[in-house]
Amino acid sequence: MERPAWAPPGIDISVPSVSRIYDYYLGGSHNFEVDRQAARRAMEFMPGLPKIMQANRAFMRRAVRHAVAEGITQFLDIGSGIPTFGNVHEIAQAASPGARVVYVDHDPVAVAHSHAVLLDDEHTGVVAADLRKPKEILAAPEVGRLLDFDRPVALLLVAVLHFLEDSDRPYEAVAELREALAPGSLLILTHASYEGIPLTEDVASGTVGVYRDIRNPLVMRTGGQISGFFEGFEMVEPGLVSMPDWRPDSTEGGEDGETPEDPYAFSGYAGVGRKA
Repeated sequence: MERPAWAPPGIDISVPSVSRIYDYYLGGSHNFEVDRQAARRAMEFMPGLPKIMQANRAFMRRAVRHAVAEGITQFLDIGSGIPTFGNVHEIAQAASPGARVVYVDHDPVAVAHSHAVLLDDEHTGVVAADLRKPKEILAAPEVGRLLDFDRPVALLLVAVLHFLEDSDRPYEAVAELREALAPGSLLILTHASYEGIPLTEDVASGTVGVYRDIRNPLVMRTGGQISGFFEGFEMVEPGLVSMPDWRPDSTEGGEDGETPEDPYAFSGYAGVGRKA
């Protein structure tokens, strides 16, 4: 198997990565054949996966613009993945040029590519860390350099919590991060669920099986379970809803290729909460 020139040394290119699979769904180029094979297997059960990812990205951009409109200019994006067009720093800094963003991911390709993209951006940083260890994230030098936790921060947990099993204590991780945030901070979150998918659970579970086979379990939680991540936050209207239903922007479909009428776009949940 030929190693691409952009692949960081030491990366096992025979093992799929959820960050690179996500990059493939979005039409990116920073993925390996093993990632593409896993993505195609998942799409055999759920062919609308790219539509779900497009809706996820479109929600993220709307939520970031909402945060800036609320006066928030600091962003902590955990599970940020591989930078693609319209990433958090681009959206935030377009609305507020001094906005500061820290990206956090544990995938070495995502971290290396983020460093390369952001080399000359003094207002944006990258941290190699895992959501399962929030203390390490909060103690990271780049986090301390760029973010002032005495002021509101927008915490993004977009399409990441469903890769944490209950044994990883995801609710405790979110609570620990919440406690570090100043009042007025926002939690921006999306999460996969069987609810809303235009398939029977038996069929959709085939995709879950693909992720389990590559040792990246995909945990499909109910709306009620996902609401639990917002403990300590007041939900921003319209609450916990499907991604296209969160403050839709009619101008955004062309930008993202999102087609809100596509039933797959309404899979899973999105929400924004404000810390009182």
